[in-house]
Amino acid sequence: MQDKTHLVDEITGHRRMRRNRKADWTRRMVQENRLTVDDLIWPIFLIPGTGIVDPITAMPGVNRMTVDKAVEAAKMAADLGIPALATFPDIEIELRDQTGSQALVANNLLNQATRAIKQAVPNIGVITDVALDPFTSHGHDGILRDGEIVNDETVEQIVKAAILQADAGADMIAPSDMMDGRIGAIRRGLDAHGHQMVGIMSYATKFSSAFYGPYREAINTGGLLKGDKKSYYIDPANGTEAVRDAALDVEEGADMLMVKPGLPYLDICWRLKEAFGLPTFAYQVSGEYTQIKAAAMNGWIDGERAMLETLLSFKRAGCDGVLTYFAPEVARLLAKRD
Repeated sequence: MQDKTHLVDEITGHRRMRRNRKADWTRRMVQENRLTVDDLIWPIFLIPGTGIVDPITAMPGVNRMTVDKAVEAAKMAADLGIPALATFPDIEIELRDQTGSQALVANNLLNQATRAIKQAVPNIGVITDVALDPFTSHGHDGILRDGEIVNDETVEQIVKAAILQADAGADMIAPSDMMDGRIGAIRRGLDAHGHQMVGIMSYATKFSSAFYGPYREAINTGGLLKGDKKSYYIDPANGTEAVRDAALDVEEGADMLMVKPGLPYLDICWRLKEAFGLPTFAYQVSGEYTQIKAAAMNGWIDGERAMLETLLSFKRAGCDGVLTYFAPEVARLLAKRD
């Protein structure tokens, strides 16, 4: 009777992939991608007032925080080694209007938080968004005129808002509005006002996705939104268009690129990194976070393993880091392993 091992060796040509998987030490030695705390950006939500930590029902474990509590969170993040925060305001409904004019108030909630965080924790990065949706009464990312989101007027306004955010101490501006020409206009505006060293992380490919729902609850825009955002967000079917969109942002001076959402668009992460070589990030958005949390809470999946596996997939897809609500939880886990 012929030796079965010999038969397998003939088929495989003596190549046995399992040799490198046989033990923990070999698996660790040949691991191609690793997740570290340096890969994490933590998005946090801000609300007016003092001393308030307000749980977000649709995002278990995530809270809205007043500025003083956000400062405490920033200190905790810095102690965990998290490099940067991304801040998003939930302002009073009565301050929202058709043009999002509150974005142009120098001491608005977002800028208050930036000043307070940078004063208390100067070494942590603060990344701010200049999209108008937290400030508009209709929930859109730009100015609404006669049923249309007007591009150029919106760009003019977000440039002014970006300058105010930089004045407040923001280290990086991350425009998520998806208006045409915004990156170049923001770069020129920042440079003209002495902010040459403030970076731009472009939401280069932001898709018209079903995964944003919990976020809209977090900043209270879900019930306000009139219509949809398909006229300025990218169609989920269009990968080549997304690359072209990113190419324009690169030409206009973006320092870093972002793909949003994350997991459904790993192919886009890879294509952008391969095409441009810029630091590339994914935003693991609220819907991605919530589906893992909800499934884990129901005992349907191992939440910790799923969390780490999805984050590692971004690294494998070429990302340099991830914006994720899991950031503090992951940082603690990684610290225990070290």
